[in-house]
Amino acid sequence: MTADLTSTATFDLTVLSQAAAAYRGQRGTRPSAEILVNALLQAEKSAKQQRLTYPFESLLGKWQLCFATGTKKVRERGGIVLGKGLYVPKFITIHVSFNATLEQDSDRGEIANQVEYGPVLLKLTGPVQYFNKKNLLAFDFNHMLISLFGRVVYNRPTHFGKVKTEDFYNQPIAKLPFFGFFLVTEDFIAARGRGGGLAFWIRET
Repeated sequence: MTADLTSTATFDLTVLSQAAAAYRGQRGTRPSAEILVNALLQAEKSAKQQRLTYPFESLLGKWQLCFATGTKKVRERGGIVLGKGLYVPKFITIHVSFNATLEQDSDRGEIANQVEYGPVLLKLTGPVQYFNKKNLLAFDFNHMLISLFGRVVYNRPTHFGKVKTEDFYNQPIAKLPFFGFFLVTEDFIAARGRGGGLAFWIRET
């Protein structure tokens, strides 16, 4: 079932909309971390129950990270659980952007992850491949740019990418980092990472 980005599905989007508006400074107060995590888990559950799928085109653009949770190992349970989560402090700006290739009907493109802290900017880029039926976006970083006070001080390929660019599309997703998107709207998106944490981005305005 392809998701209708203009509908509200079966869960309440109020908490997520409130979080997005408050983070932008438009109106209202931020929901607590606990309330926001519960809303994200509810959205994830609803997406699974409805077997929603989102097209790659709906992810294209630039998104600002608003909120994220970590995970922690639980020895007695033999697994991991979500951390409490936190809003990204306003003195740090973290963006992720997705661009498609020029090929028509392609689920391949590029990811850029950018962190700005005062005069320092760190930007990582690399290829992506989107698996529409599972809403999974596999990615890898193979290039790094660092600038200081607007001046580029480092701009070259990285050595910590999982695979070479030419081999990326031949790799099984199990060997690559990925996001599993469970909510995509015009205003915000949410996903679970390979490590189990949740992330909530708002569209750059």
